[in-house]
Amino acid sequence: MTITARPGVAPHTGAGLVLDAVDRWAAQLPAATAVTAPDGVLTFAELDRTVRDLASALRAEGAGPGVAVGLAFGRSALTVPALLAVWHTGATAVPLDDRHPADRLAFILEDAGVRLLLGELPAGVAVSGLRVVDRTATATGLPATAPAPGECAYIVYTSGTTGRPKGVEIGYGALGTFLAALATLGLTPGGVGFNPLSPAFDGWFWCTLLYLVHGQGVAIVDTAGDGTDLAGALASVAPRTVCMSPSLYAACPDDMPSVDVVVVAGEAATPALVRRFAGRHRVLNVYGPTEATIAATWADSAAGDDVLTIGRALPGYRTYVLDADGEPVAPGGDGELCLGGPGVALGYRNLPDLTRTRFVANPFDEGRMYRTGDRVRPRPDGQLEFLGRVDDQVKIRAFRIELGEVERTAVDAEEVRAASAFVLATGDALGLAVVPEPGVDPVAAAEAATGRCQHLLPDYMVPAVVEAVAELPVTAHGKADRKALAELVATARAAGGRPPATERERQVCEVWSSVLPRPVYDVDANFFASGGHSLLASRAVVALRKVTGLRLSIKDLLTHPTPAELARKLDRLAES
Repeated sequence: MTITARPGVAPHTGAGLVLDAVDRWAAQLPAATAVTAPDGVLTFAELDRTVRDLASALRAEGAGPGVAVGLAFGRSALTVPALLAVWHTGATAVPLDDRHPADRLAFILEDAGVRLLLGELPAGVAVSGLRVVDRTATATGLPATAPAPGECAYIVYTSGTTGRPKGVEIGYGALGTFLAALATLGLTPGGVGFNPLSPAFDGWFWCTLLYLVHGQGVAIVDTAGDGTDLAGALASVAPRTVCMSPSLYAACPDDMPSVDVVVVAGEAATPALVRRFAGRHRVLNVYGPTEATIAATWADSAAGDDVLTIGRALPGYRTYVLDADGEPVAPGGDGELCLGGPGVALGYRNLPDLTRTRFVANPFDEGRMYRTGDRVRPRPDGQLEFLGRVDDQVKIRAFRIELGEVERTAVDAEEVRAASAFVLATGDALGLAVVPEPGVDPVAAAEAATGRCQHLLPDYMVPAVVEAVAELPVTAHGKADRKALAELVATARAAGGRPPATERERQVCEVWSSVLPRPVYDVDANFFASGGHSLLASRAVVALRKVTGLRLSIKDLLTHPTPAELARKLDRLAES
């Protein structure tokens, strides 16, 4: 039967493991860096003290089990102690990203029932009855609260099919099971781990808890805010552990001399990515939906796993590969991956019908299991091959197509580092974006991917358009942005445009042409509609600073997203 579990870790309750770890490292390594962020640094001693002070402030406002607390420090060093402080009181953390639209933030606060806030909300977000916690309290010496396993530890909001985000509720019992599993990895203490993700994304939790549990600091990096590109940030931080998606790794240098462990998560690992890091780093390929407390399976090169698979269940977790009738499939077959054990979420906030649909009774063990909607193939050795979404299909001229199959075919070409398939704006054909391997001509990479697709795929699956890009645009969660790719192709094929008329407009167009996937000749072209994203925006700003000698900011580009507008902003900066 294709039902697997990794034994050896008993279920744990609560956040005690990470809170105890911070206490331990504060005693053993008080001056070591625990958190570094654009706004400052906390040592482990300072982190421990800040957690206790914030917990005291929260208790003074009535925080405890069942009380939802919003976290609105953004990409600040205070976000880490704020999260731990909420868990110290046994309350429910609701992480927020200050860069999300005001309407989305307001919805989350209302839906989660947040009444206490640590931090500050962006302008335009108004929620009645919300109290901002006074952070001037000092620690009272109260021990951490030990909430029941079924109490909610945090709520992370993900995209919903209704057009509104849906909140995934994670219990303290599930959190404890996940933390206990993390501890089995045995990373080396000291140094820092890299965290470039949105604080409202559960990947941010992984990139914080993994490091703290093992006595590594958390390096919170904001490439969009400080004008530093990803490669520059890696060089500056010199992390021991890095966790990113393949789309983000495609923008990183091959040589990361300080890095011991490379964690791949969020998207399927590609052969090209594994070739880059295998042999030089310990590689972990981690899989898991938000509904399974961040992660559910991993493949670990240090354990001899094939890191092109998603490996096996985390300790304390269970995996089931089931056919359409709910029966286990044999090795070599494929089916939907379902997850069981105490790491499964409580459900969706205020969505009982959806909860009953996705979280179902476990016919193989006690409790419930979560239907992931992901297709996997169990191997005879117990490792799982990720095949794509059960419902991640597109229909082109009545043919159903799995985009992941097209992408995997393309990245098998030696010239291709990464690839992302998408539906063209016309809706009647596929497009494919490929990132060339270093030193490979973009045209050669596109031709190689086209050739493999033509050779290995049926005609209706061969992309009609294959574009080579410097980097794949990514969403806030670090996953390939298929919508942006479709818009990129549509914009690139639009005729017309207004050429530069001034020296300043020419400077902007030249810089944009150097960082965007194709030349920019139209001064009314929008940076982001032309394939730009936060990583490329930071590169463009850095390059324009060098060319002009002016202190341009990322905010300037965001608010003046065309060469004409940005040129006028640069002129004003020159005059001030």
